[in-house]
Amino acid sequence: MRNQSSLGIMLYGMAGHARAFTSTSSRAAFTSTAKRSAGMPRRPNKLARASSGLDGNIGRLLSQLDASEPSEEVEWPTTRIRQTFIDFFADKYEHKFVPSSPSAPLNDPTLLFANAGMNQFKPIFLGQAQPGTELATLRRAVNSQKCIRAGGKHNDLEDVGRDTYHHTFFEMLGSWSFGDYFKKEAIDYAWELLTEVYKLEPDRLYASYFGGDEKLGLEADNEARDYWLQHLPESQVLACDAKDNFWEMGDTGPCGPCSELHYDRIGNRDASSLVNEDDPDVIEIWNLVFIQFNRDENGLTPLPAKHIDTGMGLERLCSLLQDKSSNYDIDAFTPIFDEIERLAGVGGYEGKLGEEDSTLKDTAYRAVADHARTLTFALADGAVPDNEGRGYVLRRILRRATRYGQQILKCEPGFFAKLVPVVVETYGDAYPELKQNQANIIEIVKEEEEAFSTMLDRGIKYFEEEINDSKSKIVSGGQAFFLYDTLGFPIDLTELMAEEAGMSVDMKGFEGEMEGQKKRSRDARLASKGLAGERLEFIAEQTAWLADEGIAVTDDSAKYLWDEGLESSVRAIFTADGFLKEGDAAEAGNTVGLVLDKSSFYAEAGGQDADIGTISFDGGEVVVNDVQVYGGYILHSGVISEGTLSVGDSVTCQVEYDRRRDIAPNHSMTHVLNAALREVLGDGCDQRGSQCNDEKLRFDFSHKKAMTPVQLRDTETYVKEIIGRSLPVSAEVMSLDDAKAIPGVRAMFGEVYPDPVRVVKVGDDCSVEFCGGTHISNTAEAEAFVLTEETAVAKGIRRITALTREAAVRAIEEGSKLTDRTAALEAIRADDTPDLDKQAGALRKDVDSAEFSAALKAELRARIEQVQKKGIEAKKRLLAGRVDKCLNTVKADVETALAEGKRTLVLNLDIGADSKASQKVIKAVQKIAPDLAFMGISEEEAGSGGKIL
Repeated sequence: MRNQSSLGIMLYGMAGHARAFTSTSSRAAFTSTAKRSAGMPRRPNKLARASSGLDGNIGRLLSQLDASEPSEEVEWPTTRIRQTFIDFFADKYEHKFVPSSPSAPLNDPTLLFANAGMNQFKPIFLGQAQPGTELATLRRAVNSQKCIRAGGKHNDLEDVGRDTYHHTFFEMLGSWSFGDYFKKEAIDYAWELLTEVYKLEPDRLYASYFGGDEKLGLEADNEARDYWLQHLPESQVLACDAKDNFWEMGDTGPCGPCSELHYDRIGNRDASSLVNEDDPDVIEIWNLVFIQFNRDENGLTPLPAKHIDTGMGLERLCSLLQDKSSNYDIDAFTPIFDEIERLAGVGGYEGKLGEEDSTLKDTAYRAVADHARTLTFALADGAVPDNEGRGYVLRRILRRATRYGQQILKCEPGFFAKLVPVVVETYGDAYPELKQNQANIIEIVKEEEEAFSTMLDRGIKYFEEEINDSKSKIVSGGQAFFLYDTLGFPIDLTELMAEEAGMSVDMKGFEGEMEGQKKRSRDARLASKGLAGERLEFIAEQTAWLADEGIAVTDDSAKYLWDEGLESSVRAIFTADGFLKEGDAAEAGNTVGLVLDKSSFYAEAGGQDADIGTISFDGGEVVVNDVQVYGGYILHSGVISEGTLSVGDSVTCQVEYDRRRDIAPNHSMTHVLNAALREVLGDGCDQRGSQCNDEKLRFDFSHKKAMTPVQLRDTETYVKEIIGRSLPVSAEVMSLDDAKAIPGVRAMFGEVYPDPVRVVKVGDDCSVEFCGGTHISNTAEAEAFVLTEETAVAKGIRRITALTREAAVRAIEEGSKLTDRTAALEAIRADDTPDLDKQAGALRKDVDSAEFSAALKAELRARIEQVQKKGIEAKKRLLAGRVDKCLNTVKADVETALAEGKRTLVLNLDIGADSKASQKVIKAVQKIAPDLAFMGISEEEAGSGGKIL
């Protein structure tokens, strides 16, 4: 046994609980009066941080003790904690393991990210699970859900880095009962798992229950209280208000009381007064929601089937079982912090908070580590950084991490992508999609990081010189908008930098700048479509009003009919000022949005543009220029050309079917194009979006690099052959299970489809897809197909633009003309045509600007390039002959000048503007007459003005 030093120090922290440190000659040992179930902390805990206010020698000693601490195996690593939770419910209590849904729900544009485990089970809670589906038969479930809370209602982005427990990405351990067991079992299972399996100390646990609310007419949940009293003393079972202990999905819908479990990190005290008081040592770890009511306009009514929805943050549970005072000190963060330290230029993580973290180093460590997890998981699930929606949230997170890393941690540009493999290594066994997509994730992060790094220095310089250097303590709206619009700084990043500098941002001014930009964009978009009037749209407030008024959603089954008028009636009239009241009328010139009882108009959806047309009524009509659907209500927007219109009036819908005849083949050919790309590029090519209008079709798909000219031609040829085969295009509505069983069926990546679902088939073996759009009945109706462009949209996402019908025929004709012009140019003798390279350059410009086959365009560019090379080579040969002749003439003229005793000489030379030829002339003159003052003037072409040697 090693001899121990006589140095011993005892420090007292909260509530007088001691932590003892004993130093030895070779290492330091750290023990605690608190029970430990895990290895020693590798980074400073809360006590070590607090020691900075004590004697400096003690603080330094604590740092040394922590730094020299030996590495020990963690008894409860994150992987074991996660799997233990799943196995407990799945093996012992017959819960079905349901894999985590994607953290980025690509199928639900209303939800930025999955922010809770219950998201994928919403149809069950709402009573919308289709009979016969897996959801409809699910009774018990368990999983660990990948969650992201950044943007929207649930947004923790601003808090990440500033404390020890907020994350944008986290895992939610969840268990559910759908109309099966209820409160007693849920409480008993939770108690058994926490105290008997995880071995948490019962005297540190506090259970809260809903204490009732007279104003809301809600009684106390004494049932849950009594069940808890079977496990805990009365002093640890606490009644709380509706804010903390009554869960609601929304203003209406399923709801119920909940019961939260809180844990006291310190122990050996009465911590009941600290529950729900944001004390970092008394934290909520598990929420058990008892969904037993439905709320409607009449109040609460009991649900026929009662449900259980529980959620426990994995990182918080890990911090308890590993005895860490910070979520960022758990084992899952250790390798990420180690890699950041290797890349940083400011030293290791010290766990400081608030004023102690004056350099923001530890804030940056936490933020960068968190953001690395978020980006890795979101990108693995198919999301990509973009300029809108969830894509923009991801771009903001990445740029926030890049700024923290480069400015605060002094990392080199490109550091962030190097964290991805560490995250994959840490989580890849539990989430295999991380390993499968690692290379793609790194590529995307590298490209995004590189793009922002070029602007980061400019933005920081602008902020420090133009903003922070002024006397004002406010960043103006215009300055914030410049950083956002020109330098790519998300507004929250500007706010963060302003806060660090003791400043604030004029958000009202910024929002005014943003609104001005949006209005300009909206006006330009409407103008580009030739649409008149204001843009109208519904939000939740309007759809809720319609439902409250008893107005049924629009019956749009007639949208698949052709060349028929549809009789309907007006159920609501919406304007920029809101809904018209009963008895009011809209007049000629007014912009209105009509909600009808039924409609033959196709509302914009599934990448297909909306129908336009007219809605006529007695004495007038509405010219419809936009049709959108909101929660089942179809809003027909347009301008009343004549007459007056009121709610209840009878109307006739008349779609502009000639325009739809140009849209339908474009939509049908996106299905054929999808099949063509799989045939040419392989099954790894997945659809990521589409847009079909009356002019062209656009198709986005996953592919890592640009398609070659051969691949473009093969894809185009495939679609043309399908059109030439005159294959039938049919649609059938069937159950989702039957549709999924169709061989070769394709669906949009990440999409969730209704049951029953509409299935569109092209031929017997060409294409089978789920689709609700309008289509042609035979591929021959597309007439022709031209693939005009293939470009990048985002890293790993490509976009094809193509034409059908008359537009395609015109493109084919244009391609033929340019092919003929190229052939004619190729036939010209280069030696007889001095300007052949310029003719080729002019033709190249015409080819680049013309709209025709992208494959043919690549071919013609290559042929024109060869012509240009021939022309340049012929020019060089011609010039060489002219230079030799010129040199002979110059030598003779110089010798004559010398014989005549001249000291200066000016000559017109025929050597064009070739710099090498001019050097030959100058050297020849210098050799013959080094003291002669010589000037030569040469024109590239006659009349061009000349060049002085």
